[in-house]
Amino acid sequence: MSIWRRRLGTAAATALAAAWALASALVAAPAGAEECLECHELDAEVFTASVHGGFDCADCHSGADDPDHPEGLTEASCADCHDDAASELEASAHHRADLGPTGRALDCADCHGDAHELLAASDPQSPTHPANLAGTCGACHANPELAGHFRLRRVRPVEAYREGVHARAVARGDPGPGCSDCHLSHLVLPAADDRSPVHHERVPETCGGCHGEITEAYAKSVHGEAAARGIRESPVCTDCHGEHRILSPRERGSPVYATNIPKMTCGRCHGDLRLSDKFGLSMEKVPAYADSFHGLAMRTGVATVAQCASCHGVHDILPSTDPRSHTHPQNLSATCGACHPGAGARFAIGPVHVLPESGEHAAVFWVRRVYLWLIFVVIGGMVLHNGLDFVRKVRSPPARPRRRPPGDRQRMGLGFRITHALLAVSFILLAYTGFALKYPEAGWAVPLLRFESSFGLRGWLHRVAAMVMLVTALGHLLHLIVDRGARTCIAAMRPGRDDLVELIERCRYFLGLAKRPPATPWLGYGEKLEYLAVVWGTAVMAVTGFLLWAETLALRWLPTWALDVATTVHFYEAVLATLAIVVWHFYAVIFDPVVYPVDPAWLTGYSAPGRSRERLAPGAPAPGGAVAAPVAGAAHAVARQVQETEGGAPATGSPAAGAPASPAEDPAS
Repeated sequence: MSIWRRRLGTAAATALAAAWALASALVAAPAGAEECLECHELDAEVFTASVHGGFDCADCHSGADDPDHPEGLTEASCADCHDDAASELEASAHHRADLGPTGRALDCADCHGDAHELLAASDPQSPTHPANLAGTCGACHANPELAGHFRLRRVRPVEAYREGVHARAVARGDPGPGCSDCHLSHLVLPAADDRSPVHHERVPETCGGCHGEITEAYAKSVHGEAAARGIRESPVCTDCHGEHRILSPRERGSPVYATNIPKMTCGRCHGDLRLSDKFGLSMEKVPAYADSFHGLAMRTGVATVAQCASCHGVHDILPSTDPRSHTHPQNLSATCGACHPGAGARFAIGPVHVLPESGEHAAVFWVRRVYLWLIFVVIGGMVLHNGLDFVRKVRSPPARPRRRPPGDRQRMGLGFRITHALLAVSFILLAYTGFALKYPEAGWAVPLLRFESSFGLRGWLHRVAAMVMLVTALGHLLHLIVDRGARTCIAAMRPGRDDLVELIERCRYFLGLAKRPPATPWLGYGEKLEYLAVVWGTAVMAVTGFLLWAETLALRWLPTWALDVATTVHFYEAVLATLAIVVWHFYAVIFDPVVYPVDPAWLTGYSAPGRSRERLAPGAPAPGGAVAAPVAGAAHAVARQVQETEGGAPATGSPAAGAPASPAEDPAS
């Protein structure tokens, strides 16, 4: 019984609530709507709150004021009141009769919603409110089926817009353009239609609605004037900034982010062969910049280095022949001086975008030419020399004793080993970090450059390694000053006639013109040339490196071609030094069959036993110029010592005549 009472009570409450709602609707509805609500379901409260809430039904539905009107009255026409908007809609791309799967053209309700619930565009709940407009347009433009039917070329424009700065501003409640601000509300036309606000020639005008000062500067630029003349290839706002996904220049994904400008934005036109042929643009500018110091740093990810817009301007770009241009010869000092104060104060700033052997200064041309030939001759000679040596030793394997021969002396004292270690570490680090700047896209360089955009690790490592090498050089000089034995050893590094004779005799042996190789001296032509190359290379790299490090000071006192020469010398000297280390030094201390897998002198101070036996062979010049033994019978003496050593018994006998009796007597110890 209690259950039925509860059910009856609930039913009564529901009936009372419905009656109250109907009464409220009748009171809220406009005059004359009471009869309509008896037959037509309508939320009178929502209708009253809409922009049409103050109208009678008959104002839009002709004949609706007759209670006995037949079914199927003529539908309301928005054009009766909004004739301008209706006319624009009929002329727009949206008023096509074959709108895909819908089978009809768009009408007002598709965008604005039901006329009985329609809200003002300023209402946050309205489908045409700026915050909601992208979703309203996206109902069709983000629909893959409709996009496929109409072959829409823009892929996901709504999603792209929502990622841009304009949509973010609208979402924050700040002023920002929505779809209708650029494409218009009702007269939406294809971009190919010259009446469309997004037609190529009208884009600057459209963007100028918000960015007036920028548009004014652009209109006077070389790009703006060309676009105004109808040259379609001339870039407008959307060609550089994008169309829907417009990002801040501070965002990495933006086409106008600093590191994207040279290749993605400016390079897209100025590196295009078709445009170059059509308009006579130089194809050298983009690759020349990419290979310059600025371009190399930019390719590593450094966003603070100068790029196209830094020198040519952003929107006010003019030909370099125009006196108003940032790159006009009279203005270059001010332009370059923005980053390098005082640049060009004493000397005119020369050509900037030039490729090797194409418009560069004569000094740069000849320095490059000389270095290229020098690298070819020197490294080619090293490869030939070591290749012949390797072949001879493979055909006639040299002795590889396990123990050091009697009379062996320490090759490198502690001071020299420390110098060698510091020199090796700093050189390897300099080569790695230096070539990483030149070839930033190489796989081996990528790990080093991973953090280059936020912290210049490569540059810091390169400079620290350079200072270590210079300190090592000063330490070596101090070592020579305080140590008489070290001075004696280095004094023996002076090349002489004997070195030339040794080289000639060794080449004769390589070519089969001599039966035996010449005796190996304590310091041969290989060690002497390598030491002198290190001294020369360190000095050259230090001078050119400091010029490039202090480029602002250098530009204040030197012409730009002097820095171009320094850059050329620094690079090719690095190439020459690196190849020399790999081809010459590594063969001598690693790949030579006499010392393979490595000569331990850099670690223990003593050479590999095979190398020491070469130097102690009869006839080999010892330190100080003494000769170990007559050349005659040298092969038999070497063979006897090799047999003794390989047989397991330590070699006996006194050191070779003229050789120091103990390591302490060796100048290198």
